[in-house]
Amino acid sequence: MEYTVDLFFNSRAFVEEELRGKTVVVIDVLRASSTILTALSYGAKGVVPIRDLSEAGPFTRNLDPTRFVMCGERDGVKIDGFHFGNSPLEFQPADMENKTVVLSTTNGTMAITRASLAKNLYIASLLNAGAVAEHLKTLDQDLFFICAGWKNRLSIEDILCAGYILNELFGGNLPESTRDGARVAHGLYVSCKDRITEVVQASNHASRLRDLNYSADIEYCCELNKFNLVPALREGIIK
Repeated sequence: MEYTVDLFFNSRAFVEEELRGKTVVVIDVLRASSTILTALSYGAKGVVPIRDLSEAGPFTRNLDPTRFVMCGERDGVKIDGFHFGNSPLEFQPADMENKTVVLSTTNGTMAITRASLAKNLYIASLLNAGAVAEHLKTLDQDLFFICAGWKNRLSIEDILCAGYILNELFGGNLPESTRDGARVAHGLYVSCKDRITEVVQASNHASRLRDLNYSADIEYCCELNKFNLVPALREGIIK
C-alpha cells in the first residue's frame, strides 16, 4: 500500500498532534536549516531548538558555560546577549567544535519544535537535500514536509527544496497518494530546476536578508548538496 506524502507551507499550517509517530522533514533554507547543518559539520555536539526565548535560560543554567553557544535571531537580527545570530557564515569550526548549540529563530525553530511529536524528524536545506532524499528511500511510511516559511507565509525557497527532495526520492514519478501540497512543490521544482539559485535570490526572504547585509548567506545557502549529513531530532537535540 502506498504511503501518504504531504507538505505544509508554513509552521502554523498543521496541528501538532497529526504528526505524532510520522516521518517529518523540516526545511528552512534561509537560514535555520543551513545554520544547523553548518554547525554540525563544524563538530557541534548537537543543536537544541528553542521556540521561546524564555526557554533558553532554564536550559543553559544546567550547562557548563564553556560548552555551549547561543545562536539566534528575531526578524533576521541577532538576539541581544547571544554569541551569534542565525548566519551560517558568522562562526568558525573552532566556535562549534564539541559545543552544544542553543538555537532560536523566527521561523525555523518554531517549525521544528511544533513538529517534535514526529517519530522521525529530519532537517533539510539545499545544502543536504540529496542526502535527505537518499535516507528517505530507506523508509516506508507516511511522509510530511514542513516548510518553515516566514511569519506564517510561504517561502518559495523552502518549497523548491522540498520539490527537489521529492523528485530525487521518487525519480520524478510521485505516488498516487501524494497530496496537493507536495505536488505543488514538485511542480515548482520541475519548472525551476535549471535556475534554483536565481529563484532563491529573487525570493521575498532573500530580499529581506539583503536589506540586512546578508547577501553572502543567500549565496551560501544555495549551494546544492554541500553536506552528506541528515540531522535528526532525538529527545530535543538535533544531531
